[in-house]
Amino acid sequence: AVSKLNGCILSTFGDMMRVPGSKQSLYHAQAEGANISIVYSPMDALKLARENREKNVIFFATGFETTSPSVAGTLLVAEKSGVDNFYIYSAHKIVPPALKALLDSPDLKIDGFILPGHVSTIIGSRPYEFIASEYKIASVITGFEANDILQGILMLLDQIASGRADVEIQYTRVVKKEGNQKAVSLINDYFEPCDANWRGIGVIPNSGLKLRENFRIRDITQTIDLEITDSEEPKGCQCGQVLRGVKIPTDCRLFGKACTPEHPVGACMVSTEGSCAAYYKYSGVIR
Repeated sequence: AVSKLNGCILSTFGDMMRVPGSKQSLYHAQAEGANISIVYSPMDALKLARENREKNVIFFATGFETTSPSVAGTLLVAEKSGVDNFYIYSAHKIVPPALKALLDSPDLKIDGFILPGHVSTIIGSRPYEFIASEYKIASVITGFEANDILQGILMLLDQIASGRADVEIQYTRVVKKEGNQKAVSLINDYFEPCDANWRGIGVIPNSGLKLRENFRIRDITQTIDLEITDSEEPKGCQCGQVLRGVKIPTDCRLFGKACTPEHPVGACMVSTEGSCAAYYKYSGVIR
């Protein structure tokens, strides 16, 4: 699809540059001459559009509920300021439907969830209540410091030991039960749920976000005929099983050999927050 964007500027976050695609990464496409700019926020991409009015500027909008409000806010600014050469390609994902898909998996091996702090800052704890009410699984929303994680694990163990299944908030200094209603409203104004493909897992209903009809003009796929195919996991990659909790990263034959943070094969090794990257850093792998 990148080859059809001649005359356009594709903007994206830096960690997306290394994600392996069906044919190549964005770094490889950039090396071959594609006009790709790394930005730190969607507002930086909008600035690119203002400075290059003769070109279409596309922001690769990816991430969970943490990043989608900032994309929606940028679209709001673009509309108000009349920047008509700014577009997005939405690859946003929603966490609760993915958790439900995990819970419905026949090979589920999960005793409890440490739920994501930053996502929960936006959506609150209510969207997770089905985990306790329908599946009787313990869950705790934690922060990111060592003490947060340790306290979250203790709270999980206390639930399991006492036979309880609740959605507790350890990260109380940031996360509220109702979440950030302004941010959620902004998401709902610009986006609506859609089915989305998750690498290594497959299509999960209503787990993605696409632009609502009245903002669809900002969707680059409505302007340029792009042939976009869902990426398949590279041969030998076990990211899907790792994400589902069926395997741990060291079970993968590629881990620490063909697949490293410097040369990732699967998405789990790309981000420093990915489970494979974390295992690689802390499990004493000999480099």
